[in-house]
Amino acid sequence: MAVKFVDNPPTEVAFTPDAEDIASKLSPDDVEQIAEIFSTPLTGAYVWNYEEADRRIRKLYRLGKERNWNAELDVDWSYTFPRSEWPMIEGAENPYETWDSFNGLDDKQQLEFAWHQHAWTMSQFLHGEQGALLVSSQLVSCAPTYDAKLYASSQTFDEARHVEVFGRYLRDKVGITYPINKHLKALIDKILTDERWDLKFIGMQLIIESLALAAFHVQREMAADKLLRDIIDLVVRDEARHVAFGVNYMEQFVKNLPQKEVEERALFAFEACRVMRERIVPTDVYEHFGFDVAEGKHHFLVAGQMDMFRNLLFTRIMPNLKRVGLLPESVHERFEELGLMEFAGLPSDADIDWASLEAPLPIAAEQDAAE
Repeated sequence: MAVKFVDNPPTEVAFTPDAEDIASKLSPDDVEQIAEIFSTPLTGAYVWNYEEADRRIRKLYRLGKERNWNAELDVDWSYTFPRSEWPMIEGAENPYETWDSFNGLDDKQQLEFAWHQHAWTMSQFLHGEQGALLVSSQLVSCAPTYDAKLYASSQTFDEARHVEVFGRYLRDKVGITYPINKHLKALIDKILTDERWDLKFIGMQLIIESLALAAFHVQREMAADKLLRDIIDLVVRDEARHVAFGVNYMEQFVKNLPQKEVEERALFAFEACRVMRERIVPTDVYEHFGFDVAEGKHHFLVAGQMDMFRNLLFTRIMPNLKRVGLLPESVHERFEELGLMEFAGLPSDADIDWASLEAPLPIAAEQDAAE
């Protein structure tokens, strides 16, 4: 195995080689890993008292141990959704139906465009999960309490499974992988390289994880692929614990901060939300097909349902930010300009749905029903 170090992430769309090409690569020396180095002034923390201090966090940690799933055994990889079908269910709005560039494609090309857009979305899930894997591993070192370190360790294992399962789905079932969106990459870089542990919590647990949880629910409702819906069912169970952990933990921390530091973190949260709204537009797909990127973005954003869909992904972020105290008056106008303040009054993830989190894995429930 060779490792190639690069200064920036790849920009080319990757296609899964056919079976003959894979079979011809029998030596580990033929596998090239691409790595990008980042540096961080991470400030770690020992803890010297090992008693349980927060029962909610400890219970989430125990559930993480008890409700583990295996991407190799608990996913039916024998099922393949046909590429001759549209990856999204019928009836969803097509934001490009008035776009001359899209309408210039024949039916086969439009289907291929749809699969590329699907691949782009799944690729951002994959890259975001790697970011979560790296950040959660940092939290093990820098979280200042024993319960948080234990939970962050279990989350790290969760994120590893998520990277594994989305990577395999893209490689084996879609055959196309897109590079990381530049806006998502910029936010992950900021979170990874900031030395303050609480900004890592805010950026990952309250922003990226909350957005991912909402996006997974939307994607599950729209996906025509049964395999993908099953994968999302497993991933969402983990993500619900992660978000609940972040909200409950940060609520206690933020209330003890000086107002100036609260304002600084609230502004960081706003900037993170602004960046994440931009990452939802699949501009890389337009570029791959040789379309005008500005035109594609315009058609995507002016479509009423698509703009509503983009905002609805923040229905978990906004109430969670409010619950932990990161929506002071100073940032209200900024969020209102993005059309997001209306979601602040929704229920937050602080009140944990224990019954849902404690439910058996779907495959275990099916086995029990069969017996």
